[in-house]
Amino acid sequence: MKIEDLRGKDWKSNERLNYIINRGNILTDEYERSVKEIIDKVRERGDEAIVEFTKRFEGREITPETFEVPEEELENAYEETEEEIKEALEIAAERIRLFHEKQVERSYIKEEDGIILGQRVIPLERVGIYVPGGKANYPSTVLMNAIPAEVAGVDEIIMVTPSPNKYTLAAAHVAGVDRVFQIGGAQAIAGLAFGTETLPKVDKIVGPGNIYVALAKKLLFGIIDIDMVAGPSEILVIADSSADPEWIAIDLLSQAEHDELAGAFMITPDFDLAYKTSSEVKKLLKELKRREIAEESLRRFGTIFIVEDIKRACELANFIAPEHLEIMTEDPFSLLPYIRNAGAVFLGKYTTEPLGDYVLGPNHTLPTGGTARFFSPLGVYDFVKRSSILYTSKEGFLRISDLAEALAKAEGLEAHYLASNLRKKRSK
Repeated sequence: MKIEDLRGKDWKSNERLNYIINRGNILTDEYERSVKEIIDKVRERGDEAIVEFTKRFEGREITPETFEVPEEELENAYEETEEEIKEALEIAAERIRLFHEKQVERSYIKEEDGIILGQRVIPLERVGIYVPGGKANYPSTVLMNAIPAEVAGVDEIIMVTPSPNKYTLAAAHVAGVDRVFQIGGAQAIAGLAFGTETLPKVDKIVGPGNIYVALAKKLLFGIIDIDMVAGPSEILVIADSSADPEWIAIDLLSQAEHDELAGAFMITPDFDLAYKTSSEVKKLLKELKRREIAEESLRRFGTIFIVEDIKRACELANFIAPEHLEIMTEDPFSLLPYIRNAGAVFLGKYTTEPLGDYVLGPNHTLPTGGTARFFSPLGVYDFVKRSSILYTSKEGFLRISDLAEALAKAEGLEAHYLASNLRKKRSK
């Protein structure tokens, strides 16, 4: 991993840091034209384009008749899953459900002297969840995306994923997914956004994916809603001298092994810890089955930043706004008030990020690429919409109409003024 000493320097102008901060723009420039082409072709040619792009990018031959995975295959996959994994899926699903049930919003109505005001919380009718595949399979992502939608009361949950294996299908069965389509990439996102002869149109698409998926969601926002622009995974570890360099190293590698565009970063005021961690990364890397993927990720983005002190580490972490932030310090809770920008904060040396990925309960679909400055983790709130409820009686109208007319005059909107004033004249 590359080591950058930021002590005593204007760290915001550091070339490596800015390369990391702007990596989303770099990737956008590289891939956006291809994604636009995919979107346009799917909009124009529907299923035919999905078949073409699936063969081109994945080498798979599919037809519209084989897009959808039969429901019985989900049930069979669950039955064929080893008991140990089946139990893990069930317990993880229950923990995720319990956590997300706390996020449920309630409709409300209140009355005040002839005026009734309220808010109605309404589940979305049909949503699409994207589950990555190809280089790895993610049954955990099925649970994390589908269960909040189920808790919210969504009518129909549509899942798209390339080449699902039995664990992904078993997770779909556990999570209550309604329909599964074995389609991936930008073509799957476009298909859900526009609807095709075979693929249903949805109201919203959620879930992480590669750069093609992230850009497709971004470009199609407005035609459909999205959760966030979730790009390649990333982790940032803040550590002091109390941390174990081997534990830090394996946590960094747990993100680097996702794909070649993943980011693994560390911030520490301890010079020796930085170099020991770098050494441990090299040693552990040799033992990984996904070594080539992790190596490329670390070559492009892997960086350890050395800073003056832990508070400066928090300042730098807020600047990076990482997806996963691990705090491995003597007193991690003392740093929490200083953290403003992070998708999820993992406190303490035993709270390794993979626990959050799988079984703790909070959602692992998180904002990436600095978007934790304004995006939140996926939650029940992503699967509902809100309508305002307004009613005024004659008495209530007369009580506030003068105020509305005054503001209409200030804005120069005559019809607005008259809509109130005409009613007032006839109500006296």
